[in-house]
Amino acid sequence: MLEWVLVVVREQTVDDLEATMRQRHLVSATAGGGKTSQDLKDRSEEKLEESCLFLSDKRVFLLCLAVRVLNSLLVQTYFNPDEHWQALEVAHHIAFGYGHLTWEWRKGIRSYLHPIVFAVLYKVLALLGLDKPWFMTRAPRLLQSTFSAVGDLYLYKLSRLLFGNCVARWALFSELTNWFMFFCITRTLSNSLETVLTIAGLYYWPCLRVSSRSDASSTRIWGLVVAAFACVIRPTSAIIWIYVGLLELSLARDRMRFIFLEVLPVGVLVLGLATLLDRLVYGSWVLVPLNFFMFNFLSSGGDYYGTHKWHWYFTQGFTVMLLTFLPFSLAGVIMSRNWRLSGLIAWVLVLYSVLGHKEFRFVLPVLPIALMFSGFSLAAISRRHTAEALKHHSKYPSRMRWAICFLLATNVPMALYMSLVHQRGSEDVMNFLSREAAKDRVKSVLFLMPCHATPYYSTLHRDLPMRFLDCSPSEERGVPDESDRFMMDPVGFAEELANEWLLPSHIVLFESEERALREFLLMHSFKEVKRFFHAHFKVDRDLQASVVVHALTAQSDT
Repeated sequence: MLEWVLVVVREQTVDDLEATMRQRHLVSATAGGGKTSQDLKDRSEEKLEESCLFLSDKRVFLLCLAVRVLNSLLVQTYFNPDEHWQALEVAHHIAFGYGHLTWEWRKGIRSYLHPIVFAVLYKVLALLGLDKPWFMTRAPRLLQSTFSAVGDLYLYKLSRLLFGNCVARWALFSELTNWFMFFCITRTLSNSLETVLTIAGLYYWPCLRVSSRSDASSTRIWGLVVAAFACVIRPTSAIIWIYVGLLELSLARDRMRFIFLEVLPVGVLVLGLATLLDRLVYGSWVLVPLNFFMFNFLSSGGDYYGTHKWHWYFTQGFTVMLLTFLPFSLAGVIMSRNWRLSGLIAWVLVLYSVLGHKEFRFVLPVLPIALMFSGFSLAAISRRHTAEALKHHSKYPSRMRWAICFLLATNVPMALYMSLVHQRGSEDVMNFLSREAAKDRVKSVLFLMPCHATPYYSTLHRDLPMRFLDCSPSEERGVPDESDRFMMDPVGFAEELANEWLLPSHIVLFESEERALREFLLMHSFKEVKRFFHAHFKVDRDLQASVVVHALTAQSDT
């Protein structure tokens, strides 16, 4: 597959050179002498472009919305704690008055702008009497699927603006079939909304367009507004917009206007509104971007949750996210020669590589850009072999069919497995407890597992006593938190905890810890009531194959 992708790149390069030579020989051709071969070539290219299916923005959005709604319904696994603990849990606390706020909110390094979106949704559900288990878990992802469809539409529009209809169509194909986009974009992570805002914002920046336009200043304002909101939601989004802003500054003719009449007013306005919102919810003045910068960059607070080698994004992270789209994206970068956008990808990967703590989701905003380059190379394959398709009376040439089959065969199974199977126990157990709590069968819950391993009140939706093992960063380095202490000695920690607790009605734990605590659980009159499959292979720790629920004997017999 990689071999013939590179062949197409070489063929495309040769075609470009031949076109340049022909153009030099035809400079002296006159319009009165009939149509030149260059005119014919231009017309043939126009026909090729017209042969690509043109879709209106409305149809593209409806298509993307249908795909993303189905996408959100198929996502039934647990990926990253922030999806619940930094978004829905906070929103539930705002809307219903209870829900756990993690240490990040005590330190003021998160803005309430993102959770408030879902808090409004929760309030609407409550007013309509729809705050039931299914709606509480599905409605937020359905809302995010709408945002995701907007992002898909803007990727289509950006690709069409830069490269034409054919590339736009194949960029959209790449976006909708990439396994990681399917797996992540409809989740309620702040990174998912940041990705949508990034693609929408890039569409409005004049410095990324092929040619300048008379309305460049007005579109740039929209780009600045979107960029500012992206930075409020995810302060690290500034890494992207610093690059774009410097590029615009180097190309713009009205630099003073850009800085003093656009950047400063928009930045002050959006930051001011976000600060007022945080003042209202926090109850005091909090400058989130400053706190975030001091914690993550000056004190390297993020390193508390693990570090990776500097090359991780290049050798594992971003490479795995692209998977089999990688050779197509690399070919598209070379063929398109759009060094501004490819430079943005490199800029983001390099700067994030400097930070010790690395995660897949951090570089999600530039994944659609890489997939747009994949669309460019797929469009090149389609154009190059149009004659072959006509000759064999097929809709797609053989290479095109092989490319589509190859990408679908490698991405669709991966997307479905990761979305439906891998690490689903964390979601299933909370859905079970939510249903049981609705029937008054749950009185209190203790989670003897690594911290934030399941959703919490946002899924349970009952104001019951619950406890999990804390993993807040310690002020003293080297001091293990509760979660670490439990993992090092499950039995000793549980016995120490039992001296201070009122027996919970239910205990939730992974199978690996349950084996170690089986005797302890029997001694305290707990027995297994439910077991959920979780994973086939280990991720960060030992294999956590199942999530197990134990209940007090009297409780389980009722």
